[in-house]
Amino acid sequence: MATPAPASATNCKVILAGSIAKALLAEVAEGLSKLTEKPKLVGFLANGDPAGKMYADWSAKTSRENGFEFDLRVISKEEIEEAVLAANSDSTVNGIIVYYPIFSRTSGQDSYVKELVDLSKDVEGLTHKYVFNMYQNIRYLDAPTNNVKSILPCTPLAVVKVLEYLQIYNSILPYGNRLFGKTITVINRSEVVGRPLAALLANDGAKVHSIDLDGIQVFTRGEGIKKKHHEVHDPPEGFELQDCLAASDVVISGVPSASYKVDPSLLRDGCVCINFSSEKNFDGPAVKEKASIYVPAIGKVTIAVLLRNLLRLVQNQKATAEAAAA
Repeated sequence: MATPAPASATNCKVILAGSIAKALLAEVAEGLSKLTEKPKLVGFLANGDPAGKMYADWSAKTSRENGFEFDLRVISKEEIEEAVLAANSDSTVNGIIVYYPIFSRTSGQDSYVKELVDLSKDVEGLTHKYVFNMYQNIRYLDAPTNNVKSILPCTPLAVVKVLEYLQIYNSILPYGNRLFGKTITVINRSEVVGRPLAALLANDGAKVHSIDLDGIQVFTRGEGIKKKHHEVHDPPEGFELQDCLAASDVVISGVPSASYKVDPSLLRDGCVCINFSSEKNFDGPAVKEKASIYVPAIGKVTIAVLLRNLLRLVQNQKATAEAAAA
């Protein structure tokens, strides 16, 4: 079972991201041992954002400690397009990560930059093909051969790995149905994290309440033989946040605001609470009075997933080259 932080006076176990990341990094180390060269990840920082710089520094440190090369390139907004295209054509580069946001949210330019990254080097899984596969619950790029795996976005996948580590996923059930019977609330519906996360959880069988400023959406797995990916519904009339929280086995929050806090009085007794925001969306002492497990941050898990994705890209590159040579 999970390794807790020092025990408190409550029955809540606080699980730290480092404990969860260790298992993923061990998996990465095993795959890395089968390679003859160190994979190289290039990061582009073009926004001057302190949070982006912190994430880049963590990425660099963890990459190098675990046998990968990491090259951070700090550039201007005006240089980002040509820099990405140059990395695409550089045979020594295995993976590319761009730290967003770069441009204003209303300009649409960040979406354009995401599409510039070559599919074979997109370590974050943000290009259209990967996004399409994720929402359609398609796990490979080369079906029916199934040698080239699709890449999932790092933070949503990190949350999935946290839930697997906590044994919220029921390993007795068939793969793809291991969240059957679970109700989960995700507070955040951004296109980068919240919406993809809700889709991934629903594809694995959960009923997901997706919360944002625009209201509530309900994600469920599609019904019928041909429907193998999630569906999105409106909630029952009058259904509010408090109703979502009261019904949820797991509450996951990622609101990027220092002032936002989940009201602990609305939480179901014994629920699991996970924070993926850079801010603290849960008040630690208060949430421990209601939750059975509390994960206050997942940053180290996200970086471990980043390296796992990079390793997968290298394996995909090898499989693609072998198929072309056959």
